[in-house]
This record gives sequence, C-alpha cells and structure tokens, in this order.
Amino acid sequence: MASQQHLDKMQLRQNFRNLWHTDLMGTIKADTRYCCFALWCAPCVSYMLRKRALYDDMSRYVCCAGYMPCSGRCGESKCPEFCLATEVFLCFGNSVASTRFLLQDQFNIQTTQCDNCIIGFMFCLQQIACIFSIVAMIVGSEEISEASQLLSCLADMVYCTVCACMQTQHKIEMDKRDGMFGPPVMAVPPMQQMSRFDQAIPPSVGYAPQPQPAYGQPYGYPPPQAQGYPAAYPQHGYSR
Repeated sequence: MASQQHLDKMQLRQNFRNLWHTDLMGTIKADTRYCCFALWCAPCVSYMLRKRALYDDMSRYVCCAGYMPCSGRCGESKCPEFCLATEVFLCFGNSVASTRFLLQDQFNIQTTQCDNCIIGFMFCLQQIACIFSIVAMIVGSEEISEASQLLSCLADMVYCTVCACMQTQHKIEMDKRDGMFGPPVMAVPPMQQMSRFDQAIPPSVGYAPQPQPAYGQPYGYPPPQAQGYPAAYPQHGYSR
C-alpha cells in the first residue's frame, strides 16, 4: 500500500506545472561557490538546506521529511537537531532526495526530462559499477578488477557531482522563495502542509503566477490558466 502511494506521488510530480528556477545543468553557472561548497561539505549543506526548507522551525522536522517508513518513529520530537544530523551523515542520499521531494510537493515543481536523465544516468552507472565488482570477485580476473575500480571511482565522482548540483538547485529555489530575487513569493505554510508522506494530493500552495514573456519562460512559473492547467488542487488536512 505504501509502495503504491509512493508510485502515485512520483507520477503526480510529473504533472506539476512549475519548474525549478535553475535546472541541474545550470546550477554550476548560477552559483559556482555554493556548488563547490556542496561538493566538499555535502552533509553540512544537506543539514542547512533541510532546516531552511522547514523555515528554521525544527518542530516541523520529521525523519526523511516523512517519505520513509521510519519517519516519525525516530524520536524526532525530542531531539530533532540530533536526528537530522544523524540522517544527513548516515543516510545522505535519502536526506538530499527528501529535501527535494519536500520542495517539489510544496511548490508543485515538476522534474524535467533533463534532470531525470542525469539522475537516471547516475543510478545506472552505480549499478554497472556494482555488477562489475561482483563479476571481478567471481572470475578473479585482474583486468575486470581494474575496470570495476575505475567504474566505481567514476560512479562516485558522478554521484558527488550530481548531489552537489542538486543541493545547489534546492538552495537557489529557496532563495527565490525567500525573496532574494525580488519580493517574497510565499508565506510560511501551516504545520500540516510540511509533511507529504500521508498526503496523496499536494495542497494548493505555490508560487504566485509570473508574467508570461513573448519568447516563453523555460525557468519561470507561468500562470496556470495561460497554460491550460486545471484548477488548484483541493486542500486536504493532515493530522499527526
């Protein structure tokens, strides 16, 4: 049942009408210094971004942002800072993905095909490296062993690079949310809108409609009616 809910959410995100302010390919150019910071201090950046995504209110914190079966069962209410620190160091990949899903569901941001290709390539490369390592252990060939080591190093480099770009993408999106590119576009949502695990349909929150230029708006937030989008999703409550 839970797996089906996750699949439904993933499908629903493909139909969101908003786009990231900067795609993964453009994050290095958009904020080079922060991208380097995210590369070399990845767990610290993940901690800061999750706390910022929660509007610095750690009473909202749930392990993995409510997207994992363990969420809400790790004593987060007693010591959220320690639980978040444990999450970003022991489950770094999940911490980055959870912050991403939290922002996507909060602002109705879809994942573009380009971002999907980059993330998919990262996962495929890791799987190929793992397969080569297993084959090298079974066969005992020195050539295959060297190839598996090279693939593993390449997979690790791609993983670290993609995670750094992804975290920079989250930071830029929150810069926009907090009005660093202009007036703030959204107030702090109520408590029940922060956790997405038990909420099948996202609430009707998002960025204010932006004017549509004549040449199109690849990285903006077009008005829903101008793009033929359906009415806003109905508001659903959430109880803990």
